[in-house]
Amino acid sequence: MSIQEIDVLYTAVATAENGRDGRVSSDDGKLDVVVNPPKELGGGGAGTNPEQLFAAGYSACFQGALGVVARKAKADISGSTVTAKVSFGKTEAGGFGLAVELTASIPNVDEATAKDLLEQAHQVCPYSNATRGNIKVELSVA
Repeated sequence: MSIQEIDVLYTAVATAENGRDGRVSSDDGKLDVVVNPPKELGGGGAGTNPEQLFAAGYSACFQGALGVVARKAKADISGSTVTAKVSFGKTEAGGFGLAVELTASIPNVDEATAKDLLEQAHQVCPYSNATRGNIKVELSVA
């Protein structure tokens, strides 16, 4: 499904200055952060970085999708968390790419139910839909 096939409900706008070593801010002023390459990539690591921002967005979005599918399944996900690990590295083609590991802790359901809910959320989450087929995304239960 492409964006042209849906009714747009919201559009976020952010502007980056100076790429990975500068600043990123949203048009409404709610986000205004310094971005720097992490020390592992030769940077100073003083600010956040695009991978941390992506991990934050993906984990929050996936948690929301988990809530949607849990309500339909009448599953109790209270106290649950979703952690996104976003890895940055070189691709075989010589460029750079990302890989994601999403780990959910859902204390009030058994492991089989948790895994099923994760798979369902992965079909609903806009970040999952945007990355499907483009980057490796692994799902796991904590």
